[in-house]
Amino acid sequence: MRASKDSALRGLVSGTLLPGFSGTRAPDWILAELRNGLAGVCLFGSNVVSGEQLRKLASSLHNARPGAVIALDEEGGDVTRLHYAAGSPHPGNAVLGRWDRQAETYSSAEAIGAELRLSGCTMNLAPVVDINSNPENPVIGVRSFGSAPALVAGHGAAWIRGLQSTGTSACAKHFPGHGDTGQDSHLSLPVLDAPLELLHTRELAPFRAAIAAGTAAIMTSHILVPALDALNPATFSRAILQDLLRGDLGFTGVVVTDALDMYGASGESGVPQAAIRALAAGCDLLCLGSDTTEEEFTTIVERIMDAVAAGELSRDRLGQAAERVSRLSGSTPAQQQPDSRQEHQQARRTEPPAPPATKAVAAAFSLSAAARTWLGRSDAPTRILQLDTLANMAVGHVPWGPASVAGDLPGQVDVEVVRSDGPLPRVPAGTRTALVGRGLHLQPSSRTLVRELRRQELDLIVVEMGWPSADGSLADICTFGASQLVSGALLQMLTGTAGGAE
Repeated sequence: MRASKDSALRGLVSGTLLPGFSGTRAPDWILAELRNGLAGVCLFGSNVVSGEQLRKLASSLHNARPGAVIALDEEGGDVTRLHYAAGSPHPGNAVLGRWDRQAETYSSAEAIGAELRLSGCTMNLAPVVDINSNPENPVIGVRSFGSAPALVAGHGAAWIRGLQSTGTSACAKHFPGHGDTGQDSHLSLPVLDAPLELLHTRELAPFRAAIAAGTAAIMTSHILVPALDALNPATFSRAILQDLLRGDLGFTGVVVTDALDMYGASGESGVPQAAIRALAAGCDLLCLGSDTTEEEFTTIVERIMDAVAAGELSRDRLGQAAERVSRLSGSTPAQQQPDSRQEHQQARRTEPPAPPATKAVAAAFSLSAAARTWLGRSDAPTRILQLDTLANMAVGHVPWGPASVAGDLPGQVDVEVVRSDGPLPRVPAGTRTALVGRGLHLQPSSRTLVRELRRQELDLIVVEMGWPSADGSLADICTFGASQLVSGALLQMLTGTAGGAE
């Protein structure tokens, strides 16, 4: 790779970039780039194995560049990075939305912020404020507070206030709204084909509330919204980012891209060109992806510098972006390296109450009459079948469902993990059976398995741990999430070791 002679320009470029990396220790090249002006890093589940390890990692990053942005996605439900190995101890947005108590939402976000502050992380790429108006949405679902604009707006604002009360920066996502799509932007370029009036009354309402609540940042989505810009996805649209977000909505904070290695951003052009387009459109901080190599990073930097030299990207626009990011990273100095005993003790004293009890979580579940009857037969032998379904790429490989928490209950709990495309499970006579899955209505093989089991006239209920189908007919219980906390509440309900829904 050729070396650049314009060190000032290279510093500006680096000041807008947020790469990921492999492993639980920062590579030497990341530390060197931080010392030379890199904005920060984005951490993923593969970078975190324990709280102590994360604190040491964050400390090394801050030592390389005091005030570096250390960002991750800690949504407090199915999407978790702090608790990637076991699942989140928090309820998640859809459960909070069903409770519809903004004080609980504030408290949940405050608890997450306290964890992040103690870990040394400075920015949470959350909350999701998309309105999940499409039950077929494969990537938002229970990450959303709900399907009603006012509800999502109110809880999104409460979540932002709770998180930022701890000194951790919030980033509301995914602008201008990813909820009414039927595709996943990790894998394709979704199209939100809604009229302009509906976009203003529905999609944009939570972002207006987020801005009013003082969110430090807003994340773009890699989706096409023809009513706003028929040619450019939101991440690359000046009409959406400059005219709408900056102009009409008055946002003055940092505009962050969703990961540029997603297909919706770079599937056809590659990450370097996507980075140039994002900066030119008005993005300030570019999430590059989960596993950026030194060679890839150098290529991105040099391609952006070439774009400036060729007049494809103005140096002023680049400088504006780097300045906004600099103000963001310098706005929370108290987050840097909370390593001393005094600071640890202070964090413990100010930490909010523990997450809610499992009985309170179960109160958010929806139960059919058949489910209530099934639960009433608690003296019958119980068998739980958990479908081994893959989550979307935002969630990753986080443990979920009864199988992930069965060891927490005393005695033997019969939880069998099965495949929807495998042999039909055999259920002994006289056994009540619960079939547990996520996104059951989104998988043809899962729908088929449910139909086949119901034909056998078993003592069967079906549990959906994701977002339910439009008519809700496929499942008897819906938990609206699959975090560790929610999974524990479900297992206790199914086995009769805790009270049912209130």
